[in-house]
Amino acid sequence: MAGKLLELQNIDVNVAGKEILHDVSLEIGAGETHVLMGPNGAGKSTLGYTLMGNPDYELTAGRILFDGEDIGGESADMRAKRGIFLSFQDPLEVPGVSLESFIRSSIQQVSGEKVKLMAFQKALDQAMDVLAMDHAYAQRDLNVGFSGGEKKKSEILQLLMLKPKLAILDETDSGLDVDAVRTVSKGVEEFQKKVGGSLLIITHSTKILESLHVDFTHVMVKGHIVHTGDGSLVAQINEKGFEDFIPQEVKDAERREKLAQAAKAAMDAVKAASSSGSL
Repeated sequence: MAGKLLELQNIDVNVAGKEILHDVSLEIGAGETHVLMGPNGAGKSTLGYTLMGNPDYELTAGRILFDGEDIGGESADMRAKRGIFLSFQDPLEVPGVSLESFIRSSIQQVSGEKVKLMAFQKALDQAMDVLAMDHAYAQRDLNVGFSGGEKKKSEILQLLMLKPKLAILDETDSGLDVDAVRTVSKGVEEFQKKVGGSLLIITHSTKILESLHVDFTHVMVKGHIVHTGDGSLVAQINEKGFEDFIPQEVKDAERREKLAQAAKAAMDAVKAASSSGSL
C-alpha cells in the first residue's frame, strides 16, 4: 500500500443516539481509489459524513487519522483545509452566490492564499470543458435551477478546482442518465490522472466506475465492513449482488426482526378487530 493518507481505527459512530457504524477499520493510501458498496441502510453515507466532520455524526470510539494526525475532534472546515472533500447526494442550492464565486472563495479559504483571477478563470473554463458544462453556469447562483445532472457536474467541477488530497464521492451517480454518468465519470477520471488525489467512491451502481482504476473495494452491511477485495470485486457484485457477502448472523437477525414485525402486525389486527366488535 502507498503511504497512508487516511486511517480509520475501529471507529463507532452514533447518529441521534443510535449506533450506526460498528468497529470500522479502513486504510486509504495516497493516490488510491477505494469503492464502498453495500445494501441500502448499510451506513455508507454515515461514513462519508463522519469523515467530513458533520457534527450530527458522533464518533464514540476509535480514531480517524489523516496524514498521521488524529482529526476526530476537528470541525468540517478544518478538515477541508487539510484537503478532504465531500460531494453530496443532493447538493444544496445557494441563492445569491454564483458558482464561480463559491469555488473561488472555497479555494481561498482552503489554501489561505489570494486567488489570481485570470489563472482561476482559465482553469475554471478548462474544467467546465471536461464536464461539457456551458460556461454560462459559472455566473448562475450555485445549483439554483440546475438539473440533477448539472448539480452533480457542479460538484465534480468543485473537485477538479479544489484538488483535495482525499475526495469522498457520495453516490454522485445517483439519479443520472447514462450520458450524465459518463460525463461525471470523465471528470473523476481527470481528477485521478491530473490531480492524483485519493478517492473514496460510495455507490450502489457500477456505471461510474467503468472507466476508472479501482484499487480496493469494500462491502458494508449493517454498519460493518464485511469484505474487502480488489477492483475485480466490483464486477462480481454487479453480477451477483450483495447476498454472498451478508454474514449468516445478519441474515438470521433480519429474519427474526421480520417475524417479530409480522407477529406484531397480526396482534394489532386482532386487537383492532376485537375493539370494533367484529370478532
